[in-house]
Amino acid sequence: MDYFKRIQGAIQFIEDRLQEELDITVIASAACFSAFHFQRLFQAISGFSVHQYIRRRRLSEAAVLLKETSRSVLDIAVAFQYGSQEAFTRAFESQFGITPAKYQKESVPLRLQCKVNFLDYQQHAKGELNMNRPEIIDLDAIRIIGYEYRTTLQEEQYFEEIPRCYREFGSNGLYLKIPGRAAPEMAYGIACKFQDDGRFSFLVGEEVHEFTDDLEPGFVCYDIPKGKYAAFRVDGSAQDTRKYIYGTWLPNSNYDRREGPDFEVTDVLKSSYPDAISMIIYIPIE
Repeated sequence: MDYFKRIQGAIQFIEDRLQEELDITVIASAACFSAFHFQRLFQAISGFSVHQYIRRRRLSEAAVLLKETSRSVLDIAVAFQYGSQEAFTRAFESQFGITPAKYQKESVPLRLQCKVNFLDYQQHAKGELNMNRPEIIDLDAIRIIGYEYRTTLQEEQYFEEIPRCYREFGSNGLYLKIPGRAAPEMAYGIACKFQDDGRFSFLVGEEVHEFTDDLEPGFVCYDIPKGKYAAFRVDGSAQDTRKYIYGTWLPNSNYDRREGPDFEVTDVLKSSYPDAISMIIYIPIE
């Protein structure tokens, strides 16, 4: 259950294979995580994605070789899994603001990405652990009908896209198209259908008395499974709370995240978006 040591093991796995093809599923397996959960934890703790880290490390090690060896730019590009010298040059210049050919000839200091140590993050996270302690509760299954959106962890797109999903759901009156609404004042947001590449579905909807097949396009039925959940009351922004859950609380808790969706419940009548939101975020635990 030591999340930080497990992720650090994956860091070493990456470090040993910077000049090899790297698959996110294999990297996550080295840390005994699913690919999606590994990426979510990594990003919440460090502030950057696994793919960003690998790219920065490869470019940093390539920069070292450009200075310390006589190898050509093309040779180094291929060694670090770039398909062409042009692709490598674009990535290098985007990262460092100078082309590899020019850097090889000139004395220019670069900010290189060193091997990250997640055990350092652990010490920092412990100081923030008491910020938002959850309530641990057991829930019965909840029937939801919602509109399905697609988003991704990559580049933290979901932080921008999830609020937009809520806005579209409300402004387009999609909630009025849900049959048999059981609690119209409560809006549900459900993260589910996780994929290895970081993509997932986000459903915005409401609890219903019964499921029906008579739904308009884009709407789906979803059963939130019964079980144990950690419930976090949002104090501030929902994005900051999500980062706290996966970047601080869960890695330092005595719980593992079990299979199932994350979901959040907003009391619409008590909320004024985006300044004052009455929301609770639930994650499945064991």
